[in-house]
Amino acid sequence: MATKKPKTEDKVTDAAQAMADLTSMYQKMGMNAMAFMGGDWMERMSDMGAEMLEFYTQRVQEDVALYHKLLHCKDLGAMQEIQGEFLQRMINRYTEETGKMIDMGKTAMSGGKPG
Repeated sequence: MATKKPKTEDKVTDAAQAMADLTSMYQKMGMNAMAFMGGDWMERMSDMGAEMLEFYTQRVQEDVALYHKLLHCKDLGAMQEIQGEFLQRMINRYTEETGKMIDMGKTAMSGGKPG
């Protein structure tokens, strides 16, 4: 809790001190709330971020490959087949990635124990 300082005759100074006390209190509360996370939690969160970046990189590569195939397509039937295969592959990839992220999130929130 904020420590009370004697009030002065100057309302501006009193208000400034009250704001400083509140800011100090909120900073302490915030730091204490983060304390339970620790280095292990931050590492697991970093792993999740790295996993997402890897997924995005693969997605861009897959998109470029799709456009390359479509660009060299000779007929409409082949184009539809390429698009259908791509769509199914993306559904599978997003489903797989969602499962990975859920598992990683459970592990991060359970203190590092796989959930």
